Amino acid sequence: MNIDWQHFTPWTALGGGMLIGLSAALLYGLTRQVAGISGIFHALLALPSRRLTADSAWRLAFLAGLLLAPWLPLPIAAAAANPQGALAPLLVAGLLTGYGTWMAHGCTSGHGICGLSRLSLRSLVAVLCFMFTGMLTVTLVRHVLPGMLP
Repeated sequence: MNIDWQHFTPWTALGGGMLIGLSAALLYGLTRQVAGISGIFHALLALPSRRLTADSAWRLAFLAGLLLAPWLPLPIAAAAANPQGALAPLLVAGLLTGYGTWMAHGCTSGHGICGLSRLSLRSLVAVLCFMFTGMLTVTLVRHVLPGMLP
């Protein structure tokens, strides 16, 4: 197995992880809400009325930040953005991820960051499933089915 040392960025990953942890802690400290992206998105879709409330405003701001951050002209955001690649595999991956978060009753941010920090057994099982599936997918794409995806 060859490691691509040119794209190995432990300091960027550490900084990004620290910012994610800090933002999750701030969100919980200020609103008592868990920074689970699928839960935040689902709560917006399930609003009984379509008017802007204090609850929906922070959720919209959170999701807008997720969508807009890769386009900010910052070196950290530019490193996270990947403008290359076909759109169809990204859409399929997004739909499968959404279905998986529905099945797991939460996403990697909700279970992995917030759930594990609360020592939730359910979150531990979910994260182990996420990690196993991710490793299996990478193994299949890189070693079993090479050249089939862009």
